[in-house]
Amino acid sequence: MSSPTRAMALAGAPEVIRAAQKDDYYLGGLRSAAGGALHSLAGAKKWLEWRKEIELLSDIAYFGLTTISGYQTLGEEYVGIIQVDPSQQRVPSRLRRGVLVAVHAVLPYLLDKALLPLEQELQADGDGTRLPSGGRSRSGARRWVRHHAATLTEQQRRTLQRAVFIFRQGLACLHRFHVAWFYIHGAFYHLAKRLAGIRYLRARRLAGEDLRARTSYRLLGLISLLHLALSMGLQVYSFRQKQRARKEWRLHRNLSHRRSWGVPWKTGLFAEPHCAPYAWKSEDTPLQHLVAISSVGSALLNGATLRQSVPCAGKSSHRRSWST
Repeated sequence: MSSPTRAMALAGAPEVIRAAQKDDYYLGGLRSAAGGALHSLAGAKKWLEWRKEIELLSDIAYFGLTTISGYQTLGEEYVGIIQVDPSQQRVPSRLRRGVLVAVHAVLPYLLDKALLPLEQELQADGDGTRLPSGGRSRSGARRWVRHHAATLTEQQRRTLQRAVFIFRQGLACLHRFHVAWFYIHGAFYHLAKRLAGIRYLRARRLAGEDLRARTSYRLLGLISLLHLALSMGLQVYSFRQKQRARKEWRLHRNLSHRRSWGVPWKTGLFAEPHCAPYAWKSEDTPLQHLVAISSVGSALLNGATLRQSVPCAGKSSHRRSWST
């Protein structure tokens, strides 16, 4: 990279976005070529297992040959912008460029490899099922996560699962908020560049400033912020609904389990000692229960009081004794 001068102006949002889109286009081609080579040599199974690693190596190779080596990326060269440090007078140091590539390419991969197995293990333990996993996923980090997740209590598992969900959603919302903020102010397009303090200067001076483009991007940023707020509200509502549905499903499962073993029909007015042997069992039909309850209800509506015997479900030979 050539040293920027004070006469250069800061690059606007249109130039930075076009450069990022061009880099994404070339990165997609490099990832596709590397994945196709692995698919041809090792087959589809190995390609599926190592797809994320191939994408990571492709990103490191692309930015290693351009940004870390001190050259412009293909997108930056296409638009005509140059990276500068916070002083806006010097090219970023090699350390700063290395931090940029690590945060931009390596950190998302590490977070995905750490959070995805943890979330799957917590979900599997909470539902009582376990997802099938391949040979590579059963080793290393997956075994470590499974071993430590098995020692957690139910309350700790639910708390950790909720924390992982909030963390993942928080990262997604932070990224969207950062992009919307960039549309409004035009400073940093990627979070990695903000953390590294790297901005862009235009190498080619434009004839005139496109104020309409800046106004359009600011409007787009405001709309993005509004959409983000609505999306966050819907996500919170959906999360609460899922938690409520999960609690109701567990309650229904527990009740079904209790009914399968038989629940005594001894509540309040209908509690009779001689009915205990004939409790509400699974072999009694719903019609038998309905007839018994209806007979008691009809007698009470007619002014009768329960004195001795109550018809038990499935035992029609019992005498009914009423007094009015």
